[in-house]
Amino acid sequence: MTQIIIQNRPVDVRLSKSANKALAQRSSTLFAEMELYFSCLIRKQVLFHDVQRQSDSIRVDDKLSVSFHPVMTAGCMIKDAEPEPVKSDFEIQRPESFIPKWLTIDFKKGSFSGEFGY
Repeated sequence: MTQIIIQNRPVDVRLSKSANKALAQRSSTLFAEMELYFSCLIRKQVLFHDVQRQSDSIRVDDKLSVSFHPVMTAGCMIKDAEPEPVKSDFEIQRPESFIPKWLTIDFKKGSFSGEFGY
């Protein structure tokens, strides 16, 4: 387990053995984005990218960087869900209530998966 700091809040990053092995075999950094999505409901998901999308990514080591990205949609209609509606960034007023406390990353069947929580 490694601890990083996001907006002055500690976040524990836990990697499974298979995730550690897969990261070690990479030739470039993997960017894990913890997305907190506000719309009709709240959705949280971990997205994985080969290129940096968030300028505030925190480097865990030479193979992994992590970011937290709260987003929202302008509307809330079920028909807008497919394709995915346009998301916009927004600043959380009380980040201490929304910054995750932990992130777990695994590697199964050839792809990374993750989950974060409070």
